[in-house]
Parts: sequence; structure tokens; C-alpha cells
Amino acid sequence: MNVLIGRKKEVKRLEEHLNSRKSEFVAVYGRRRVGKTFLIRKAFENNFAFQMTGLARSTRKKQLAQFHAALISYAPADFDFEPADDWFSAFRLLIGMLEKSENTEKKVIFFDELPWLDTRNSDFISGLEHFWNSWASSRDDILLVVCGSAASWMLNNLIKNTGGLHNRVTDRIKLEPLTLSETEAFLKYKNASYNRYQILILYMVFGGIPFYLDFLKSGMSAMQNINQLCFERNAPMRLEYENLYASLFKKHERHVAIVEALATKGKGLTRTEISKLSGLPNGGGLTRILNELEESSFIRKYQSFGKKNKNNLYQLIDLYSLFYLRFILKTSEDDDNFWINAVESPAFYTWAGYAFEMVCLHHIPQIKKALGISGVQTSVAAWFSPESQIDLLIDRKDQVINICEMKFSVHPFSIDKKYEAVLRNKLGSFKTATGTDKALFLTTISTYGLAQNKYSGMVQNDLQMDVLFEK
Repeated sequence: MNVLIGRKKEVKRLEEHLNSRKSEFVAVYGRRRVGKTFLIRKAFENNFAFQMTGLARSTRKKQLAQFHAALISYAPADFDFEPADDWFSAFRLLIGMLEKSENTEKKVIFFDELPWLDTRNSDFISGLEHFWNSWASSRDDILLVVCGSAASWMLNNLIKNTGGLHNRVTDRIKLEPLTLSETEAFLKYKNASYNRYQILILYMVFGGIPFYLDFLKSGMSAMQNINQLCFERNAPMRLEYENLYASLFKKHERHVAIVEALATKGKGLTRTEISKLSGLPNGGGLTRILNELEESSFIRKYQSFGKKNKNNLYQLIDLYSLFYLRFILKTSEDDDNFWINAVESPAFYTWAGYAFEMVCLHHIPQIKKALGISGVQTSVAAWFSPESQIDLLIDRKDQVINICEMKFSVHPFSIDKKYEAVLRNKLGSFKTATGTDKALFLTTISTYGLAQNKYSGMVQNDLQMDVLFEK
């Protein structure tokens, strides 16, 4: 993929920093494969005053050699220098090269995979601090852009740094997966002719991760692609799960334990339940790991409506991880046609129901737009009691609460007499338990909309999957 699809807001922010009248320090972070490096290179059209990429699992000596090689490629012919023995010397060489530049425009410096440069006892962070604090920040022509997939490092050592880099990052850009609209545009660019149902299924499996979507072959159906990429022998997505968390987090086994605990219960788990199922102590370490997973968009934290900061639940929202744990992990490489045979089985519908809910939660702005309340102040929450549960409600400033029922179906969704009673009981329980006097608008969000019958009149808003594809 050579064209940048979507990312308009992120590109605009980077352009604003490029055109500002002061030096800027921008950190771009996000989960593995989400397209951080591609975004930065496309936004600046590879027009860097200096750029280098850290080496994975390497030594300080090799990282400095990589720095030296990069400096050679950007330095003018008359810039004479010897390889640096430490990061302080390396950054002094970078300063010397930049000061010799005749370019009067803002100079973009890009460090890719920054966490990899911070090898054991390397003093890289100290060198970076000195470079920024003693030189770059006092100028008006430097744009330092750094990125890395190691979310725990980016958060704890850079964005939340309590030392010399405390509050030095002028902007942090968390790169999220593509939306359904952007995914549709991505696949269109690849000449993949899928209808929206097929795109939805692909999104429910791979999320909006560009690297995964780029594997798709345009001459194969969505189901054939899923089967080939996930279930055939040596399928690339069989190995991705193990590499994914290992590349992002130190001692990633703890993060995986939490993800796998959350995968056992759709509505989510409390901290106490997570601790029990994962075997991790319920202390500060658990808090840090949960924060790192949340910042990396693998999980979400939410409260039950009306219970602020009490009874927090954590829920797995990474679509690929969910699919891997539900299906890929449990299948043999010898079962080459597993997915083709599993489609529309009970296991398929159980997974699809949960995955569709997660897709909806990733597209709240699109749902609000379809309801005509984009400009209305709202808060999004869930509600649960021992007898009932509402996975999504939109509490509006205009005295309305949209009670959302998210339903995956291969046909228009139909409310029968039994389900109508369930819905009325749910609305009644919610009203009684919360004491709200706001109007409750029952809202269905489904693949093909609501089938009209004598029970469908209880629904105030009927939204189809097409609304999730809005920009």
C-alpha cells in the first residue's frame, strides 16, 4: 500500500507542528502494525533533516553504528566526524550537522522505533534529554518526531517521564486502527470488490489494522481470505498473536494473561476477577498493566451508569485477539477448511454477536451522527445489574437516553414476543434502578436493520450497519 488512506486529523496535526513558530517534540504511539511509521513518512514525504530506525534486541554499540550510518547519509560532504562512543557524543554530532544546514525551514528529525535505542545502561534517554533541553527547545526550527510500538516504554519513559523530559513532549498522537469507512477505502484502493457485509466480517476479524488488511487478496472472498490467512498451514495470522504482545510490552506474559482472562467473559471483568483469573496480584503492578493495555487500545475500562469510579469493568476490545482466542488457538493447522465450514455455526454466531458489539463501540461518533445528535453533549456508558445488562447507552444533554441493542444477523433482525418482553423488562429495570426521569429511546443497531412486525414499534431508532461506514 503506497497511498495513505484516512489519517486526515493526524496529518493535519503534524502539519500544524511543521508550520508553528517554535520547536516541537511529537510522540506518535499505538499498537503494532497500526501504521505509525507509514503515517509519518507520508505526512512529511520523507523530507527529513535526519532519520534513523532503532534495531530490535541489539546493543548500544550497534545502535550507535546505525546512528553513524544515518548521519553519513544526511550530512553535507564537508562535515567531518568520527563515530560516537556514547549517545551524548552522538547527539552533539547531530547538533553540529544541523547547525551547518543552510535550510531555513523547520528541520524534521525522525527517530523510528525509539524504545529499541534505549538499550541497557546506554544513557540514551539522558542524551535525548540533553539534546532537547539544552539545544532544540530553545530554537524555533526543530520538529522532533519519535514513534515506537513498545507502548509501555513510550508511556513510562517518554510521555509520562518524571525526569528531564517531564512535560517536554508538546503533542502525543495515539494512532488508532482505521475506521470502517477508511477500511472500505483501503480495500477499494486494493481493487478488492467486497460488499459491506463482507467488509464488516473482515473488520470483525482483523480490526482496522492496515498491515493485516494488506494481506487480503482481491480475487478471493472475505471468507476465503480469513481461512487462508488464519487457518491454513503456515498462515501468517497464526503467529501474529505471540509476536504482537511480545513486541509491545516488557514481561508481556502478564499482559497476555489479562487479555486471555478478559476473553472468557464478554461483558468484562472487575479488577478482582482479573486478578483471580490471571493469577496476578491486585496491586499497583496490575494497575500499570491495565493502563498499558488500555492506552494500546486492547481493552477498555467502563463504569455502570450512575456509578462513577465504582465497579469498573475491563473489557477486551481488540478484535484480532478475540478472534484468535475464540478460533485460531483452538484449531489445528491440518484443518485447512475450518473457517469455511464454521461459518453460520453456533460458535460463529456467538463470536459474531460479541465482535459486532465491539465494532459498534469503535464507531460511537458514526452512531451519534446517524441519530442526529453529533452536536449534542453526551456521555457514553453501560449498565448492568444481576438481572440485566445494557452494553451501550448514550446519555444526552437534551433529556434523552438512547438504550442501544446491538445485534448481528445475516437477515433483518426480528423482535418476537419473547424478546419484546426481555426488552421491556430491561427498560423497566434500568429506569427503576437508576431513578432517571429522562426519556428512554430504544435504539437497535444491526447488520440489515429491523424487520417490521407488531413488536417493532417499540423501537425509536433503527440503525443498519451502513451508518457505521459513515466518515
